[in-house]
Amino acid sequence: MTSPDLRSRDEPVVAIVGGGFTGASTAFHLARDRSLPLRIVVVERRAGLGQGLAYSTADPSHRINVPAARMTMDCAEKSGLQNWLDRRRIALSAGTCLATGEAFVQRGLVAQYVADNLAPHLASGRVRHLRASALAARRVAGRFMIACDDGSELVADAVVIATSHPPPGVPAAFAGLADSPRLIADSSAADRLAEVARQARNVLVVGTGLTAADVIASLDRQGFAGRITALSRRGLRSRGHAFGYAESVADFAGNPARSALALLRRIRAAVRLDRQSGLPWQAALDNVRRDGSAIWAALPPDQRARLVHRLRVWWDIHRFRIAPQVEAVLDRLIAGHRLTVTAGRLQTARQLDEGIAVVWRGRDGRPRREVFDAVILTTGPAHGSVVAGSAFLSSLADAGLIRPDALHLGLDVTQGCLAVGGTAPPRRAFWSQGRWRAAMSVS
Repeated sequence: MTSPDLRSRDEPVVAIVGGGFTGASTAFHLARDRSLPLRIVVVERRAGLGQGLAYSTADPSHRINVPAARMTMDCAEKSGLQNWLDRRRIALSAGTCLATGEAFVQRGLVAQYVADNLAPHLASGRVRHLRASALAARRVAGRFMIACDDGSELVADAVVIATSHPPPGVPAAFAGLADSPRLIADSSAADRLAEVARQARNVLVVGTGLTAADVIASLDRQGFAGRITALSRRGLRSRGHAFGYAESVADFAGNPARSALALLRRIRAAVRLDRQSGLPWQAALDNVRRDGSAIWAALPPDQRARLVHRLRVWWDIHRFRIAPQVEAVLDRLIAGHRLTVTAGRLQTARQLDEGIAVVWRGRDGRPRREVFDAVILTTGPAHGSVVAGSAFLSSLADAGLIRPDALHLGLDVTQGCLAVGGTAPPRRAFWSQGRWRAAMSVS
């Protein structure tokens, strides 16, 4: 059935598919621009807008990885989240605020902040929350028809893609163990992690980034008393924060580097120069983040590919920094010889009565074998399958409205975030938002 209240109105309809932080923020900005005669519909299965995958967690050990004073829905209000916390006098959990004053709050509070900002627009009807999942879309007579799993069909004049990251891929070594109760492929499954914390004594976490850190902190909070091995190809942990430093003068947007190697050299030179002024490496990397769009736009395709292949992992661990509270958990477990972070390449995994036997090769090329009570996958989103893994996005690709990008990071978009189709030129009525849309143009 087609939603009648949308057909009967004259205002154009903007459909935002996905109601996490990105989708909710897009709705917020569209709604408060009263010069735009729009109806805004956010298609989101969850009960609240703004939650998404990142902020729907109820685990108190999961915290934002930047200070609250640096998060906002509105760039005109630099410290939006912190101001909201202060205005609402939100009670913060023990250990949230550092001695230096920064607050790394539990992630669920971000969802409350977003919901508070959107509430007036939902109440007025300017924004509508359609609790459903988008299954498919087609273009008919210049409009979009979006079929949803509740049986409705949403008619829209423009579409914003704000869907979540695709789920992690299962490494080839574990492909035959999909049904094993000892393999946890979805690290957001809180009930299964709780079971591991209660029963397991020797756990393998595949991946060493932010998701792995969240998993380890969650296990520790729930009383896990055993030993954890965190394994990734390079064995790199996310780096920590520094506080109270001045802004770096490093500029990466003016005369931007034209190759990945030139960019790396400029970043290293900027870090060395900042060090002479007493600044930490974080100062220069903050400016790399600030100038990311210009950096990416200046690189030719072959250099973009080289950057992704050679430097992305280093960018990730320096850009996506770990909350100090979580970092302290990892440091404590490592010091107590209960957590080992190691580099290696998975070879095989086999189900045994007593656990999962995993073989990997370390940096020295020698094979290692160990039997684990449980294996938890935290390898990150399978960006290369973003289209194939979604019925909704697949329908758009089949219609020639979108296509994967050449580097398998997500969707192909223009500098203005217009989705690029298979054969048709970019459409002004079709945008793509979301963290996975491009490599260094991340907001």
